[in-house]
Amino acid sequence: MLLEVSGEAYTRRAGGPSAASLGAHYRHVLDHFLCLIEGIQSSEVNYDRRGRSPELENSVDAALFATEDLIGKFRALPFEIWQRECIVVYSVGYGDSEAHAVPSNLARELMFSVGHAIHHFAILTLLCASMSVTLPYEFGVAPSTLKHLEAQAAQ
Repeated sequence: MLLEVSGEAYTRRAGGPSAASLGAHYRHVLDHFLCLIEGIQSSEVNYDRRGRSPELENSVDAALFATEDLIGKFRALPFEIWQRECIVVYSVGYGDSEAHAVPSNLARELMFSVGHAIHHFAILTLLCASMSVTLPYEFGVAPSTLKHLEAQAAQ
């Protein structure tokens, strides 16, 4: 997606109640992976400590650099690290409720971050379509959905 959109399209605010840009959604996705990579060191993944970097939200180049950097960091990790236990901190309530800390493991949090990304990629697909930017069919579609559709087509 980052290679398909202009800087202007990346920062253009969509209409509607949320008025979020492509960059806002993409930065939000990156924030979760950045929290995860940071949490590997401390064994605490705190999704409430997202960086919310204006640069990642407003610059396609910065988002592309951060994406490539994260891919490199994740690929360099040994497989065994994903079995490590961790604590996850995340606010899920509104109002005065505090963030919750729950036990998890890094593999589960990677799966959460990927699923979360796919959800936002589906939103990005709709926003891109409204700007006449075509993305691959698979972008924003869950792998299980793609497998289900392939199985149906084969019948």
